[in-house]
Amino acid sequence: MPGPHQQPRVSEREARQVAEAAREQEWHKPSFAKELFLGRFRLDLIHPHPLPSPEDAQRGEEFLAKLRDFCETEIDGALIEREARIPDAVVDGLKELGALGMKIDTRYGGLGLTQVYYNKALALVGSVSPAVGALLSAHQSIGVPQPLKIFGTQEQKDTFLPRCARTDISAFLLTEPDVGSDPARLATTAVPDGDDYVIDGVKLWTTNGVVADLLVVMARVPASEGHKGGITAFVVEAASEGVTVEHRNSFMGLRGLENGVTRFHRVRVPAANRIGPEGAGLKIALTTLNTGRLSLPAMCAGAGKWCLKIAREWSAVREQWGRPVARHEAVGSKIAFIAATTFALEAVLDLSSQMADEDRNDIRIEAALAKLYGSEMAWLMADELVQIRGGRGYETAESLAARGERPVPVEQLLRDLRINRIFEGSTEIMHLLIAREAVDAHLSVAGDLVDPDKPLADKARAGAQATAFYARWLPKLVAGRGQVPGAYAEFHPKGHPDLSAHLRYVERTSRRLARSTFYAMSRWQGRMETKQGFLGRIVDIGAELFAMSAACVRAELLRSRGDHGRAAYELADAFCRQSRIRVEELFGRLWANTDDLDRKVVKGVLADRYTWLEEGVLDPSGEGPWIADATPGPSTRPNLHRPIR
Repeated sequence: MPGPHQQPRVSEREARQVAEAAREQEWHKPSFAKELFLGRFRLDLIHPHPLPSPEDAQRGEEFLAKLRDFCETEIDGALIEREARIPDAVVDGLKELGALGMKIDTRYGGLGLTQVYYNKALALVGSVSPAVGALLSAHQSIGVPQPLKIFGTQEQKDTFLPRCARTDISAFLLTEPDVGSDPARLATTAVPDGDDYVIDGVKLWTTNGVVADLLVVMARVPASEGHKGGITAFVVEAASEGVTVEHRNSFMGLRGLENGVTRFHRVRVPAANRIGPEGAGLKIALTTLNTGRLSLPAMCAGAGKWCLKIAREWSAVREQWGRPVARHEAVGSKIAFIAATTFALEAVLDLSSQMADEDRNDIRIEAALAKLYGSEMAWLMADELVQIRGGRGYETAESLAARGERPVPVEQLLRDLRINRIFEGSTEIMHLLIAREAVDAHLSVAGDLVDPDKPLADKARAGAQATAFYARWLPKLVAGRGQVPGAYAEFHPKGHPDLSAHLRYVERTSRRLARSTFYAMSRWQGRMETKQGFLGRIVDIGAELFAMSAACVRAELLRSRGDHGRAAYELADAFCRQSRIRVEELFGRLWANTDDLDRKVVKGVLADRYTWLEEGVLDPSGEGPWIADATPGPSTRPNLHRPIR
């Protein structure tokens, strides 16, 4: 076993075991998305569209009105971008407004907003300044309030939640210089010492860490007598002796983000500040992210709305060859994509959020799909908006204003949105996470069969179980309501586009997706988890089917309420038609792709076979290690911690 301050050396198998142990193993509630991947289109789980209670809606709308006024009068997004800092007065104003406690229960001084209205608030704030949106999101979605809400003791809630609701900013510290998505390598330690733990280590990319008052810190407790050990979560006072913010990071976008490098040197933390038991840290982190991830698609949906506004206004006044550019098909198709996709993103977000509020369904896959799909599609929409704006899309808002034109920060939007494909689980990691949950039913019945370390007797039992499971399951994938003309007829009201055809397509395609997954399991068995290209496409198909379902259900909700129903049906129809083209392309690439060839090329790159291709350029990079030294010890740098009081 490594010493308390050595970087853990783990094999690929050990790393997987750590990640697998942190998963929620059981499914106690139904999941629309999980059923979708299994070929079962459970429309009843999302239709009729769930709605917030009148009381929740009233409380949420009242706060949104106050927040809108604050954003319009107190937040200067251009100033934050220019100075790369959120003014303290803005943070103080948000505290006074109660925005730090949007998701915290009223009994602790919070506003007690639902997930739906919390997300609407983030979309609103993020449209003015994504950096302010990120500050509020990191504080409440993954910072101290959320893990304490789920796993904290009553004493911890009474102690910390009132502070988080009104005065104290929190941050979540998991990542380390040499630890990204592989938590088995976590090097920060928390060594038991009497009634305390002593924490040593370095944390990287600590969003809010520069200004935070309270930290959630993930550290490895060494196993010892009376201590189970393992990765464990702690609430740490940021002002504790031995906590040093050594560096404030700056990025491509989100220029006002208070993100840093935090060093812990012999930091004493009371055992009472441990969240949950020892070894439960990763499970706490993943469970926190189940709903915490919904904050990113909230801001992505808000970005889509702004993209649509600018595309509409600009394309109507900008003329080329005798007519507005919107009337040219090459530009019009981009506008149609932005409009339809924005409608779908909001549909996915609101549906997932309302299901999270009701707690009737298990939404771990839905939230992950919302994050994955929202971050990818928002980036595409922003890229298309840059293209629609042309040179003005590439020019900064400050430069546009200096020469007398409207300062539209399109290039800033592109830079700010780019991190969402990496934040809180990169697209690649989200593909693997969702794929693991999507094939969970297969692995649970065939787990021993594909485990190379299991004896033959276990494999034989697993084989019998798998045979029985597939004998029941496979026949159900042959036929369904998607093949029945007129099915889902309530989605084809008179005078509206026919959305019932799209839902029949989703039902048929869900079964096709499940059959494809089964074929792959049969073909690759234990090697399935290495086929990341295949799994990524499976997940992307599922994401499109989920988005189509959400768009149709939202359109019918709006129609039933007399709220832009005809227009909503038009947007849902356009989105589904666009989505179906993407789905068919993804199915084609399941089996006809360059995955094997790509692996050979990668081997060649790593073996330096193609270095001749790099000749003729100079590398402008400076000198230095690829990964900074994170050896525990006292800090040699000034403390940049800047609490806002």
